[in-house]
Formats: sequence, C-alpha cells, structure tokens
Amino acid sequence: MSRFNVKKVAVLGAGVMGAQIAAHLVNVKVPVILFDLPAKEGPKSGIAERAIANLKKLKPSPIGVADDVELIQAANYEEHMKLLKGCDLVIEAIAERMDWKLDLYHKIAPFVAKHALLASNTSGLSITKLSEALPDAIKPRFCGIHFFNPPRYMQLVELINTPTTQAEVLDQLEAFVTSTLGKGVVRAHDTPNFIANRIGIAGMLSTMKEVENFGLSFDVVDDLTGKKLGRASSGTFRTADVVGLDTMAHVVKTLQDNLSLETDPFYGSFGTPPVLAKLIELGNLGQKTKKGFYKKVGRDIFQFELDSEDYIPAGGKADEVYGRMLKKPAAERLKLLRNAEGKEGQFLWAILRNSFHYAAVHLQSIADCARDVDQAMRWGFGMKQGPFELWQEAGWLEVAKMVQEDIDAGKALCKAPLPQWVFEGPVAEAGGVHTGNGSWSPAKNQFVPRRVLPVYERQLFPEKLLGETDLPDWQTAGTTIAETRALRTWTLDEDESSSGKRVLIASIKNKMHAISPEVMEGLMEAVDTAESDFDAMVIWSGDAPFSVGADLEATMPAFVIGGADAIESIEQELQNLMLRLRYAQVPVVSAIHGLALGGGCEMAVYSARRVAHMESYIGLVEVGVGLVPGAGGLTYIARRAAENAATSTGKDLLPFLTEGFTAAAMAKVGTSALESRKLGYLLDSDIVVAHKDEVLFVAINEAKAMAASGWRAPHKRSFPVAGRSGQATIRGSLVNMRDGGFISEFDQHIAGLIANVVCGGDVDAGTLVDEAYLMSLERKAFCHLIAHPKTHERILGMLNTGKPVRN
Repeated sequence: MSRFNVKKVAVLGAGVMGAQIAAHLVNVKVPVILFDLPAKEGPKSGIAERAIANLKKLKPSPIGVADDVELIQAANYEEHMKLLKGCDLVIEAIAERMDWKLDLYHKIAPFVAKHALLASNTSGLSITKLSEALPDAIKPRFCGIHFFNPPRYMQLVELINTPTTQAEVLDQLEAFVTSTLGKGVVRAHDTPNFIANRIGIAGMLSTMKEVENFGLSFDVVDDLTGKKLGRASSGTFRTADVVGLDTMAHVVKTLQDNLSLETDPFYGSFGTPPVLAKLIELGNLGQKTKKGFYKKVGRDIFQFELDSEDYIPAGGKADEVYGRMLKKPAAERLKLLRNAEGKEGQFLWAILRNSFHYAAVHLQSIADCARDVDQAMRWGFGMKQGPFELWQEAGWLEVAKMVQEDIDAGKALCKAPLPQWVFEGPVAEAGGVHTGNGSWSPAKNQFVPRRVLPVYERQLFPEKLLGETDLPDWQTAGTTIAETRALRTWTLDEDESSSGKRVLIASIKNKMHAISPEVMEGLMEAVDTAESDFDAMVIWSGDAPFSVGADLEATMPAFVIGGADAIESIEQELQNLMLRLRYAQVPVVSAIHGLALGGGCEMAVYSARRVAHMESYIGLVEVGVGLVPGAGGLTYIARRAAENAATSTGKDLLPFLTEGFTAAAMAKVGTSALESRKLGYLLDSDIVVAHKDEVLFVAINEAKAMAASGWRAPHKRSFPVAGRSGQATIRGSLVNMRDGGFISEFDQHIAGLIANVVCGGDVDAGTLVDEAYLMSLERKAFCHLIAHPKTHERILGMLNTGKPVRN
C-alpha cells in the first residue's frame, strides 16, 4: 500500500460538523481550507470566517489549543475553487440533502486534484447514489467518511465504500484516520444510517416506545439507561437533547424514507414518537435551544410533560433494587430483569431484548461482521459493551432462547425470528460471535479476523472485545521482571534491541494508578533494574488515567499515627523518587493517557521524556485539597523558569515564573496535551500522539532512540530564583485577588506558600539554589498545610464527593 501523505485538507461546509472536523484536523497540525457559500453581505468568506471564530467559544472545546485555529483558512465556492487543487483530501460536510450534495459535486469535480481522495461526511445517505454525480476519474477515489459529533472527542469514524471505490483508497484513509486523527475505524455497508446510527437510533426509538408502554418518566429512564446500564452517563433523553432533536428526527426520517417492511421487519417501530414530534413542533430542539426533553432554570432541572405541554420538576431516580440487579453478573442480571415484577425491570429487559433482536436480524446487511457492530456502539454511543458482547457474556444460547420466546409471544417489536446462525453451527458451538479466530460474518459463514494493515502494528494492545482471546492482555503480556500488588515491571518478549537489551515497562496497578508507598518502592527498584539490565524504561498502564497522584487514603493512617513528621518522611521519599527518575542513567519515558494529576504530573515532568495521548489532562491540583505540590512540582516550576530565562535577553525571572506559579496556585489542568504544553508540563521535545492505543509503541521507540543516540542524564546544577522581590510582587497580586473576592483567605494563604517555594524563600533575587533546597521548602509548606483544619475539610470533601471544597 502506497503512503497517503496528507499535507492539506479541504472541508466543504462550515456548519456544526464541518467546522469541528476542520478543528480536529488542525489539532493534529493538518492545515485546512474551510469552504462555504459566499456571504450575501460583508466579506465573501464571512460564513466560514464566523464558523472559525466560533470554534474558540464552544464548550467542550473542539480545539486542543486556541492558537491552532490559525491553521484553518476561510474560503467560499465563488472565489476559491482553485484552492481545491492543492488539497490531498476533500471532505464534504454540507447539510443532509441529496440534491444539494449532488449539485456541489458537479461544481467541485473539475478542481479536485488527480491524486486526492473525496469523501462525504453524510450520516446516512447512500454513498453509491452520491457517487453517481462524479466523473469516472473520481469515482475510484470516493467514499463515505462519517464522523460522530463532537469529532474531537468521539472515537468512531465509519468508512463506507461504493462498488467503484478502490480498495487501496479505503486502506489509505483508514490508516490516516486511525493514526493521524486518532480514531477507531469501522467499515460499514452502504445502507441507511450505516451501523452506529442504524443500531443506536433504532435503540432510542425502541426505548421511547417502551417508555410509553410502561409509563415511565424521562428522568427515571435516564437514571436506568446511563452508567448503570454501561452506557453514556447522559442516558437516553439527555443524549437526545445533546444530539439535537431535529438532528435525531432527520436520522429517523432517513430510516423512514429509505426502508420499508420488505427491507426491515422493524419498520413499524420507526414512527416518530409523539413526544419528539411535539417538542420539534414547539421549537424545543434540545441543548441548542436550551430546552428539549429537559430544560434548566438556574440550578433546577425540569422535564417535558406531553399531556400538559409544559415542564415539570425532574430528578426522579429508579428503585435502588434495579441498580443492584444491574451490578449482578450478566447471566443473572438478564434473568432477574426478565422475571422482575416491577415495570422498571421489565422495561430494562425489553430494551435489551430489542437491541439483541435488531442487531442479530440486521447484522448481515449492515456490517461485515459482529465486531463492527460492537465497536461502533462502543465508540459511537459510549457503551461499555456492544449488544453482541453483552449477549455473549450472559450465555449465548440461553439468551437467544429467551429472546425467541418473547418474539413468539408477541412481546418483541416485530415477528421476525432470530437468524438460523444464532442457534446452529459455529456461533452456537463457540458460545457467541467473538472468538480467538475472529468475529462472526453471516455473509461469509465464518469467523473473520481483524483487518491486517500496517497502521495496526502500532497498537501493541488494541482495545479488544469480550471473546477476542487471540489479542494480548497488557496486564499479563510479555515477561514479568518483578510484581507486587501495586506495580508490575515487565518487558515485551519481542522487544529486542540491537544490543540484546530491552525496554523495561513499569505499570502501576493501584486504583486510578495512585502513587502509594508500595508504588514508590517498586519504581525505585525498577530504575535500579533498568540501569543494570536494560536500555531504557517506560512508565505506562494500559488503561487511563496515567496517575491521579499520591494515594491520600494510603497516607492518612501515617498522619493519624505519626503526625506531620510521618507525612514529611513520605513526602521526602516521593521527592527522592522524582529525583531518581530525573537523574536515572537510562532514559525514563512517561507514556501518558488521560489524567496526570498532582504526583502523576510530577512523575511525568521528572521523566526524561513524555509521550502523551492528545486527550491527556495534566496539572498540579493539590490546592483543591488544601495542599501544595509536594513531590517536586514547585521545584520543577522554579527550575524551568530559570532555564527559560537563561535563553532570553532579559535577566528578570518573574515573567518566566508567573505562568507556572499561576498554573499551580489555580490548580490549572491542561484540557489537552497541547494545552498542557502551553502550561509547561510538556516540552517542545515531547511527543503528542493522536491514538491512545499507539502511546506505548511510540514511547518504547522514543526510549530506544534516546538510548541509541547516546542520551545522558542531566547534571545536577544550581539555578537562580526570584527571591524576596519576586515573592513580594506575587503576594501583592494575591491581596488584590482576595480583596476582589476572587479567592478566599485560605486560597491566598496556600498561594503565598507556593510563591515562597517557587521564588526560593527568604533570599535575594538571583540567588543560586539547588533542587534539594527548594524541595525542603516544599516539604515544610506541605507539612504545615496537612495539619490545617481547612485542609482537612477539603480532603474529606474530595474523598466523600469527588469534588473540591472551597473554604
């Protein structure tokens, strides 16, 4: 397969999806030309310009760092068509109107470069029909590319070919979307709404229908169909509000217009629910209009009531017995729900039964194999398990019999029986559709393995589905060097470098990968082992977060028994660990995915290099629990300020210190790896990776490259600090913030202690200090605060609620 080198992309359509697709492209530093219609007033490219400007206002932000918006160029179809010739990929993302899309294709066809790929981001229109408007020369380079909203955060991208699409085009695009954009690719058949929306919207319609049948309220349904059911926390109706009720209605209409009872036996259940129709009629379209199934008034939430066409108080919860049922093992759980006397349990069984039924009946027509369905529902709808996974876990044949009994009894959405392959042959014998030999393909009548493309060699431990026993498990893979209940050090068996040595991997096993005394001891031993027997070391765990920092629960008993002295001893051990990582005689690389907070952040910044997934959130957050960073974080801020100042023409340290001080004092966390770099927690030399499953591969190769290039540990050096004068300036601004009501007196007290450390204490500006001295100031501040009553309030609040207390 030839390399698909994407130097520039054109996105056609500056609406919600087009603009956010453009935003995600520039997140990975791919320049974009964003096209839209010429504006009737003002600058001709005004529509695209306004869409670009609006990207900075959206929450959650579609862009990793605001500066990258400059990589998007506004354009219009009247003046800038020739710019298409310089684009390697053209993504059409205009409104879901077949006639509009076909008209646009006629206009752009002469300007699409001979090598470029053209793809439509339709959510459900026929890709084959769209291709009919294209010249024969472009048809082989045309396909569907369906992003999910919001594109930055949703992992799923569906690729859809036509009969004339070249196979290499799909392979090239899959590689680009996977590795460069960081997405999970599923190849869908060219059927209405493809896979995820076909299954997902049918599921939402089924849920709404069963809500009517059982007379349940929206709030209770969302309580049942969110996290408790292993789905997105927003549940059913809140999800609909976020998607947009008009958008949902459009997807439903695509099903209604393009299917029939002959092509889909469930067609009778695709009617627009009365409550959805009424809300759209009233203009209550969900989040975009600030009211839909729900509306928020101040801090109060209200839900729509169809009978009165008004909003009533929300906040209802399901009976706790069903929450307990949903925690049972899958087989027991489904039997309990099916036999439940209460309507909430019967409702849950009904929607699960309907999902199994629908997925089984349509598998052959919408997807190559069952894997594509389950991955699509995981990545596109936020499910922990796809429908086939849950079915298989609960006992394939047992569940199949229960579903078929309900179909025969007229309880299901339609009379279509489950396919024969469910009960007979390889699937029945294997106990499900996912096996070590692949996932079931009804069309091929066999289990088919995952696609073998070079891009997937970068995913050493890809996300696997239940039953995929052929894929490695990071928790047991390779050769274990040492293991405790808190930490495992190991190597990949195939990871042999030219010198015969390997990279040692250290994986924290604690909950949230918190750093307990046992983890500290294990990491110290790991560095010793790496120095004696390996080329390099990587700190990585296969699941997020990287680390939430020190294990508060593990250290509190020491404080209760030994007081501040015991805590100071633990803090010194933690600081010693950070210095051990920094001055290790082999390169230590932190491979970051998810949160790296407090001590987790400090562990990262004291490593020789960082490889971070783009969706990594890094910061020093100790202020939230009434403490200061105590494992070298403030020392790092002071040292980096001195290093940055040394490369500048000015001698004043304070301008270089301000950003780091503010980040620590305000407990700022980077909202992406790119923003974390601006905060100083990642350096320009660090690597940001788009796909979470590639982080380990890149980290290992970076560690090897550092070792092979003769990397040497830094020498311990003293550096200048801002001293009393710098501290006085910072404290003056804190007084103003307190007097203005922006911070509390306790916030001011903590920030003052932070200022004391990063400025070097009671010394003259420019005084040379070393890391050990600043770390002693850190410990003193930390131990002072650990005994403070207001700190105890913050710690208890965080442990009890998971939210910071402001006092």
